[in-house]
Amino acid sequence: MGRKKLARFKDNEENENVIQEGKSIFEEIKGNWNKKQFENEHPIVVELACGRGEFTVGLAREYPENNFIGVDIKGSRIWKGSTTAIKEGLENVAFLRTQIELLDRFFGKDEIEELWITFPDPRPRDGDEKKRLTSPRFLEIYKPMIKKDGIIHLKTDNTGLFDYTLEVLKERDDIKDLGYTDDFYSSEYKNDHHGIKTRYEAMFSEKGEKIKYLKFRFDN
Repeated sequence: MGRKKLARFKDNEENENVIQEGKSIFEEIKGNWNKKQFENEHPIVVELACGRGEFTVGLAREYPENNFIGVDIKGSRIWKGSTTAIKEGLENVAFLRTQIELLDRFFGKDEIEELWITFPDPRPRDGDEKKRLTSPRFLEIYKPMIKKDGIIHLKTDNTGLFDYTLEVLKERDDIKDLGYTDDFYSSEYKNDHHGIKTRYEAMFSEKGEKIKYLKFRFDN
């Protein structure tokens, strides 16, 4: 392992906005994000597969009245968002280092106001369907932790994942307010992402690839 990566891992151990295994708060945070991490009662917005945290940090800059949590398993990626937030004095940002399939270990019932799934791995092989972050398996993980009328968003450049997700959602009887477009920046939804682009999204857009987007609520 390179020296740079080791240094980043050490920073993560010390940075209070990184929640990861080995810290006492890691085992105590479920249902307690506002109390133990943010020390306020502001709404919680979560980004899955947040990578370097550009979107999570960008939202936190724009909306200081909310709390934002980026989730990713890659510590060296989380380090970037964590250190940026600290340098900018953003106290409404945190990062959770864990696998997304374990998300229900870290969020209690009705704890999340809004959930963003931004450019996840599309897992195109048929055998990987259960690993897609919009599969029925994952939707059942998210559902209890999303507040009544909370919103879930998906942004992707991958047509296969987008079409698959629409099919999954339209087959369910617990989905409402489904809105979608296969050309985000030419649609009525273009302001839903608050003008914040990740490095990957900018790269996709520069190549001329259309960004797909959808949002929905659980009818519960």
